[in-house]
Amino acid sequence: MTPNRRFRAVTRIGPVQVGSSYDGRGREKHTAACTAPRCGFSADYDSRAAAELAARTHRCPVR
Repeated sequence: MTPNRRFRAVTRIGPVQVGSSYDGRGREKHTAACTAPRCGFSADYDSRAAAELAARTHRCPVR
């Protein structure tokens, strides 16, 4: 069961949103998620820079 996350410092890079939250153990995690319909891309990263790099280089397979 996943905990309810409260995202802070949410930014948008193209269709991808990057946000920061704390996991269940108190560690900061950064998530990049695409908001395009039928894309389904999302990933968790340990650093904000990695999440922003993934957002900048993401290409939606659905056109």
